[in-house]
Amino acid sequence: MSSDAQNTNVIEVSGLTKKFRLFNRQIHRLAELVSFGRRQYHQPFTALDHVSFNVVKGEAVGIIGRNGSGKSTLLQLICGTLTPTEGTVTTHGRVAALLELGAGFNPDFTGRENVYLNAALYGLSKAEVDERFDDIVAFADIGQFIDQPVKTYSSGMFVRLAFAVIAHVDADILVIDEALAVGDVAFGQKCMRYLRKFRENGTILFVSHDTAAVIGLCDRAIWLDGGELKAEGSAKAVCELYFGEMFQDDVKPSDTQDAEEAGDEEADVSGGDDRIIVPPEDWIDGRREWVNGSNLRNDLEVFAFKENNGGDFGAGGARIKNVRFTDPDGKPYRWIVGGEETILSCDIKAEQDLDQPIVGFYIKDRLGQALFGDNTYLTTAQDDGTSKVSFKAGTTFTAKFRFPMPALPKGSYVIAVAVADGTQEEHVQHHWMHDALIFKSHSSQTVSGLMGIPMLDISLASANGNPGD
Repeated sequence: MSSDAQNTNVIEVSGLTKKFRLFNRQIHRLAELVSFGRRQYHQPFTALDHVSFNVVKGEAVGIIGRNGSGKSTLLQLICGTLTPTEGTVTTHGRVAALLELGAGFNPDFTGRENVYLNAALYGLSKAEVDERFDDIVAFADIGQFIDQPVKTYSSGMFVRLAFAVIAHVDADILVIDEALAVGDVAFGQKCMRYLRKFRENGTILFVSHDTAAVIGLCDRAIWLDGGELKAEGSAKAVCELYFGEMFQDDVKPSDTQDAEEAGDEEADVSGGDDRIIVPPEDWIDGRREWVNGSNLRNDLEVFAFKENNGGDFGAGGARIKNVRFTDPDGKPYRWIVGGEETILSCDIKAEQDLDQPIVGFYIKDRLGQALFGDNTYLTTAQDDGTSKVSFKAGTTFTAKFRFPMPALPKGSYVIAVAVADGTQEEHVQHHWMHDALIFKSHSSQTVSGLMGIPMLDISLASANGNPGD
C-alpha cells in the first residue's frame, strides 16, 4: 500500500452536533406538536457538541469516556443510524458495526435467517452469503442454535453471531461498541485476533471502558466528556489522562470510611459476580505458609484442558495432548495462589521424527495481550545450534516450566502453547493452540498493572527505624 493510500481519510467528522428533545411524559410530545411551537414541553439535551476529527485508512482509534459522554451517539452518527443536528460525517468504504445487542437482528427469525438478513443490510447478495455461510457459522460456534430463534439466545450468543457476520462482509471500517465485553474469554481471544489481523488493511473504531483494551489494540484515542472532545492523541497518552481524572473523581473522603465499615473482605463469600471465592483448605495443601493469617490472597481457578478449542494451526508433525498446572510433586492444581511455585506441564505426541523440538507458551489476558512466556530452546540448544534432545515418531514427551505464579488482577486468562521443530529463527510450527488452558483470577488483593509480583515484605518506618513518630 502506498503512503498516499495510508494517509487517506476514511472517516471525516466536522462540527458534529446532536441534540435530543427529552420529554417527561409521552403525551407531552403530542401536546408540543399540536401547539405548533407556541409552547415547549421538552428539555433540550446536547449529546454531542461540535466534535471534529479524522480517521486515516489503516488506523485503529479508541473512543473512551464515561457513560453518557456521547460515545454511542457518535458511533450511530458515523454508521448513519442517526442524523446529525449540525455538522457532517463522511465515510469512505463499507462500514460494518457491532453496536447494541440485537441491532439488525429480528428476534423471531432463526440465527440462519438473521445471517442472511444482516449480511444483506451490508450489501451482500444471497449467493455471496451462501458462499460464506459455513465460515460464519464456524466463527460463531453456536452449534445447533443457528436454527433456533435468536430471541432464545443469550447475550454471548448474540455477540458471537453478530461478530461472525461483520467479520465476513468485506468491510473497510469496523465499528465496535463495548460488545466484546460480553461472552466467554475464548471467543474474546478469537475476536481480538481477528481485529489485529483486520488492522493490516482495514480501519477500526473501538469503544470501550477498558483502557487496557484501547491501549493494546489502538494507535490513537479520542476522549469524549459531556458530548465534547476533551482530548485526542496517542492511545497511551489519552488513556492515562482519562484514567487520572477517573481516579481523582473516584477518591472521595467517604471511600475510606466505607472500606472500614465493609470489614474483612475475605470472609464475604456471598453472591454476586464480584464475590471473593475462597478455595477449601484441602486444595491449599499447607504449602502456602506465606499466606497464613493474610487476607491478601490472589486465588486463581484453573479449568480443564480441552484438546479441541478451535483456532489451532500447524504442520501436524506433533500434537499437544494435555496442558496442566501442577505442584512440584506433579499433583494437578485446580486452584493456585498468586506467588506460589507452579509447574506448567505440556504433554506432546510426536507424529513424525522431531530433530530439534521446541515447546513454548504465552500467558495472555482476555484481550490477547501476552503477559509473559518462555520456551525450551535455550535449555536444549548446543553450541553448534543443534538440539540435545530429539524424539522419534510415536513418542510422547513432556515440557515443564517452573516459575512462581504472579499475582493477577480479576479476570480470565488463557495459555497459548506451541510445539515446533528447528531453531528460534528458522523452524516449522507443528501445533499451536491459542487457548490450550483457561484460568480465572478471583483476586482478593490490589494488583497494579497487568500483573503483580507478590511482595515478600512491605514496611513503612521513619529513618531511625521506628514505625511512626
